Amino acid sequence: MLSIVIPSYKGSCTLAKTLPGLIIFLRQEKIEHEIIIVDDGSPDHGATKEVALANQCLFYQHECNKGKGAAVKTGMLAARGEYRLFTDADIPFEYEAIPRFLYYLDFKEFDIVIGDRTLPDSVYFAKISPLRKVASNIFSFFVARFVAGGFFDTQCGIKAFKASVAQDIFSVTRIRRFSADIEMLYVALKRNYDIKRLPVRLRFNEGSSVRLVTDSIIMVIDIFRIRWNYTLGRYTKKTRVL
Repeated sequence: MLSIVIPSYKGSCTLAKTLPGLIIFLRQEKIEHEIIIVDDGSPDHGATKEVALANQCLFYQHECNKGKGAAVKTGMLAARGEYRLFTDADIPFEYEAIPRFLYYLDFKEFDIVIGDRTLPDSVYFAKISPLRKVASNIFSFFVARFVAGGFFDTQCGIKAFKASVAQDIFSVTRIRRFSADIEMLYVALKRNYDIKRLPVRLRFNEGSSVRLVTDSIIMVIDIFRIRWNYTLGRYTKKTRVL
C-alpha cells in the first residue's frame, strides 16, 4: 500500500537509530509497506546497505553523489506502492503524520499531500535557530512568490503522492539537489494536481546539511533553471510505449 523512500548520504548511523522505530510504528498501525533506502554515493564501505538489509528494506545505490533530488527520484520511480512518501534519514517528523497523509490521499482523494511547517498547528520553527528560521522564511516567501503558486513551505522534508502522480512528476524532474522539492511542486501545479498542506510536528532535530548562504544562492539559480526548463518544454508528460 505504502512505499516510503528515504534518501541517505553518510547516513548509516542515523538510519540504524531511526528505522527500527519507524518499522514498529508501521506494523502497529497495520500499514502494508515497503521502505526504500537510496544511498547517494556514500563512501561508507557498504555500511548503509548493511543497515538497510538488516531492517528488511529495499536498497538502491548511486555510484557517486548526485544529490537528494536524484536519490528521491530513484526511489520514487522504483517504488511499487499505491501511495509513495519520502522523508529524510533522521525521520524528523512524528510518525503519526504518516496515517494522516494516507487519509488525505486515500479517503479525501488528494493527489499530493505535503507537510507545511508554517501552518498554525505545526511545531517546528520554535525548535530551530533564529538564523535558520529567518533564512527559511525569506527563501520560502521568494519561492512562493515567483515559482510555487503561494505555497510558502516547499522544503518541508515529508511529501506523499499517489503512485500515478509520482510516476508522472518524477519521470520529468531534472534538478538533483535541494531545489528538487521546488521543481516537483512546480510541475505538480502546472499539471493542476490537487495538493493538500498538513501541519507537522518535529520529532527529532539532527540539524541540517544545508549551507545557508551558498545553498540559498544555488537554489535561486535553480529557480530560474526550473522556469527555463518549463519554457523549453522539458516537463512535458512522458507517454508510455506499449
